[in-house]
Amino acid sequence: MDNAHTKTVEEVYSFFNVNESTGLGLEQFKKQREKYGPNGKSLWELVVEQFEDLLVRILLLAACISFERNAENAIEALKEYEPEMGKVYRQDRKSVQRIKARDIVPGDIVEIAVGDKVPADIRISSIKSTTLRVDQSILTGESVSVIKHTDPVPDPRAVNQDKKNMLFSGTNISAGKAIGVVVATGVNTEIGKIRDEMAVISLICIAVWMINIGHFNDPVHGGSWIRGAVYYFKIAVALAVAAIPEGLPAVITTCLALGTRRMAKKNAIVRSLPSVETLGCTSVICSDKTGTLTTNQMSVCRMFIMDKVEGDGCSLKEFTVTGSTYAPEGQVFHDGKQVQCSQYDALVELASICALCNDSSLDFNEAKGVFEKVGEATETALTCLVEKMNVFDTELKGLTKIERANACNSVFKQLMKKEFTLEFSRDRKSMSVYCTPNKARASIGKMFIKGAPEGVIDRCTHIRVGSSKVPLTAAIKEKVLSVIREYGTGRDTLRCLALATRDNPGRKEAMALEDCNRFVDYETDLTFVGCVGMLDPPRAEVAASIKLCSLAGIRVIMITGDNKGTAVAICRRVGIFSEDDDVSSMAYTGREFDDLTPAQQREAVVKARCFARVEPSHKSKIIEILQSYDEITAMTGDGVNDAPALKKAEIGIAMGSGTAVAKSASEMVLADDNFSTIVAAVEEGRAIYNNMKQFIRYLISSNVGEVVCIFLTAALGFPEALIPVQLLWVNLVTDGLPATALGFNPPDLDIMSKPPRNAREPLISGWLFFRYLAIGCYVGAGTVGAAAWWFVAAEDGPRITFYQLSHFLQCGADNPEFEGVSCEVFESPYPMTMALSVLVTIEMCNALNSVSENQSLMRMPPWENVWLLGAICLSMSLHFLILHVEPLPMIFQITPLNLTQWLMVLKISLPVILLDELLKFSARNYLEAGKEQEKPKGCRFAACMEGISWPFVALSIPLVLWIYSSDTNMADMFWS
Repeated sequence: MDNAHTKTVEEVYSFFNVNESTGLGLEQFKKQREKYGPNGKSLWELVVEQFEDLLVRILLLAACISFERNAENAIEALKEYEPEMGKVYRQDRKSVQRIKARDIVPGDIVEIAVGDKVPADIRISSIKSTTLRVDQSILTGESVSVIKHTDPVPDPRAVNQDKKNMLFSGTNISAGKAIGVVVATGVNTEIGKIRDEMAVISLICIAVWMINIGHFNDPVHGGSWIRGAVYYFKIAVALAVAAIPEGLPAVITTCLALGTRRMAKKNAIVRSLPSVETLGCTSVICSDKTGTLTTNQMSVCRMFIMDKVEGDGCSLKEFTVTGSTYAPEGQVFHDGKQVQCSQYDALVELASICALCNDSSLDFNEAKGVFEKVGEATETALTCLVEKMNVFDTELKGLTKIERANACNSVFKQLMKKEFTLEFSRDRKSMSVYCTPNKARASIGKMFIKGAPEGVIDRCTHIRVGSSKVPLTAAIKEKVLSVIREYGTGRDTLRCLALATRDNPGRKEAMALEDCNRFVDYETDLTFVGCVGMLDPPRAEVAASIKLCSLAGIRVIMITGDNKGTAVAICRRVGIFSEDDDVSSMAYTGREFDDLTPAQQREAVVKARCFARVEPSHKSKIIEILQSYDEITAMTGDGVNDAPALKKAEIGIAMGSGTAVAKSASEMVLADDNFSTIVAAVEEGRAIYNNMKQFIRYLISSNVGEVVCIFLTAALGFPEALIPVQLLWVNLVTDGLPATALGFNPPDLDIMSKPPRNAREPLISGWLFFRYLAIGCYVGAGTVGAAAWWFVAAEDGPRITFYQLSHFLQCGADNPEFEGVSCEVFESPYPMTMALSVLVTIEMCNALNSVSENQSLMRMPPWENVWLLGAICLSMSLHFLILHVEPLPMIFQITPLNLTQWLMVLKISLPVILLDELLKFSARNYLEAGKEQEKPKGCRFAACMEGISWPFVALSIPLVLWIYSSDTNMADMFWS
């Protein structure tokens, strides 16, 4: 059905005379099958499919011509082939049924869901989920999944990317479920049309073959028209082989796999290979706060006790506490000097409250090698504080980490026995415990209380000063509350807890513990001891990572369920906001965001860098708005409710500690829940993209050179310089090793100082295309020139004229132009060996050029990528193998070379490095964005010299001088 995307669902149903609920009848299926044929592939097409595309058919044909063999083994390998399946509605069944994809015909009603591969071109009729997202990169090249709908697309000339109501054969369902009607199968699908378009390469081969029809009867072919036709057909096939970078799909997959492996070492587990490359486009990171930007380990960082009281006047003694994890490691400081807490009576009592009014503890996880909380995070922070204070100066050396976890807390529990707990309640906002001394006979004990400062202090009548207590006046109370307000609203926005005691609570038997409404009556006449301020501290490495994001042009947005004040404070600490930023238009709560108009919401998302008190629906809305501005967004999440937002974002990032649903909806999982891991993954994504450009450049420029070689030999009338089997060897084996090794290229030093690339930016720009052509033309000219050198100038060659070489087909005993020339020289293996050796060597030099896109080899020498040096050595070893190990020379129609010939190979090959250095220089100084930098004029020479690898210069210059000044006669004597 033509232009199905412009039709309504009803019009499509009417065209095929089908009903969505029942599907095609048996007779309808038979008619459609006869009309359109099967949706499957013939056995020969299956063979081709194993090699992925039409181009490989040419390679198979080339192998047949060169070796006179067939592909029977490949066919045998398909015996276990399992065809793809599809889910259709047919009238002979009441429910959906699974059938082979080849049995699907136009008009079939098909059901597709997440994870399915689309079996044909389908017009969507209804979507059974909130959204339907499709990965159609195989067809359109779009790096992100596409949201689909059911509405008609009126433009009959719409490109595939704009046909939002169509599913295309071979694409994959990323999210959602839908029902649609098949409108095209087999070669009539969009991907089938692409295969037909690729047949243009076949036309090039035919054109080359047809051009030479007039030479089919030349004497060199023995007067046989058939032999001449086969000879020129081999040239045509060689051209096609030269045009195809056969190793490219395997190299790209290998590079992506290597990237995922490197990311895994950095705790980023990639679940989708294409997302590795998409990471390099990331322009916005929407990050959760707790556990990602912060440690998710509450820690006490500040506390105070009363120092002196004189009437209504008083002074406080404030302390800071180091350590930002649950590890019981840290010190207490006062005015920048470390203090011994046992010297302060009030600190000893404060520690007793933290230890006893507490139901949590620390534990050492031996498997992970970290300290973890057992219980509630706030109470665990108090437990950890007690361990850091060590108010009894307990000997801690020699303890195992398991023993160390609660060493100091256990001392308090040995001294005091917890009789009962008055649990926290929202009305009094406090918790207390009744404790009695373990060695005391009397049952009268002491109460320890912690809770919200306002509620606790309101019930205090006294305040602890040293070992005594004094009445709490209104002025002192206001002073204490002002400090607590400063703790809660300052830069850190600390969560504060007031700590108090009741020295004479009465007998425990007199307390009605079953009535929680009376708990507040028992927490009266309290003595205020001190206050602790705690926070979930930012990870130490996050501030540097956010600064790196800023340099890289990536906006970081914090999206958290925490309150706005805490969120803004953390944003300031990690660098999302500066200390002086006015956050009124850059920070919103979920409710504030909902109160905005749609236009205001769009404006808010453009400017905002913090969203607090949000729900999962807000995350999805924020992602949608960002995507409407063509932002490539990475979103973190860990809960079931986060799954829609994770799926909607281009890069969904689940926490390693998150739910299985969140992980399954994501493209990447953070094993360590760390924001810095996201930034490292983005950097790796950029490096992978650059490396992909490098090996694509390497392979394509090499293949352009091979095409130029074949064209030149045909255009100049030279004997064939390369045959298909040699080109297959170079493309599949020799080139593949360095290309794969280019995946190990180190990232450029300035990789995170450039803005994100546009996701729609072409992989090959006009300048890169020019570079491909320039290098390719030199490769081709050098290869042909090497063969011509042997014929015309080599000491051991025939030394014929250029005219004789370009008219070798006219060679014969009756042709005076060839007097004294044996026509057998044109069948010598030496020129073909020279051409192949130059091709291999020049491509190895080209691989060295690809260590960096624009950096000179003098700044990024080859040993920056030792894998590449190893791959080059292995490739050259394989080349020597086919030169010297029988019967390979006979198969490849080549012969060993002497040293003079090898020196000529090097002389022809090495200038490709100089040519590429000139192209890199032009790119660096005239074409790169941001090349204009303010530098003092007097420093330009020094700047040029900066970063040069002098060892590389010292090694390369003498070697080049020796090669180009070598005496060939001396070289032959040495070789002999």
